[in-house]
Amino acid sequence: MSNAPDGNDPLNVNPTTEANTANPYATPQVQQVTYMPPQHGQDMQGDATGGLIPYKNKHALIAYYLGIFSFFIPFSGIASIFLGIKGLQARKRNPVIKGSAHAIVGIVAGVCTIIFHICAIVGIVVGNLPW
Repeated sequence: MSNAPDGNDPLNVNPTTEANTANPYATPQVQQVTYMPPQHGQDMQGDATGGLIPYKNKHALIAYYLGIFSFFIPFSGIASIFLGIKGLQARKRNPVIKGSAHAIVGIVAGVCTIIFHICAIVGIVVGNLPW
């Protein structure tokens, strides 16, 4: 076996002068990244929250929390339904703001809790009647 640079070297022990002379172990050069400011009208909502909290649509956000807490606060679901509808209207007027899911959850939770509270009141009243 010969290690002569005759092109017959499978392990490339003796590379020829035509071989790539770049160091494969060199640290790659860092590319400079330039900051691009947001364009006018570009959605900046949810920068820190990832778009999960619709802080621009206050009606939808309040409807969501009222809908959740209306299970514990009787008949606060009425306000949740009202604010959820206002949140959906705000989303329809300005599609840049988010919050339609929060508004829908507020409306549905408000309706469910109103039905629950009415059934509970009817059950208490009917249960206390002397039949």
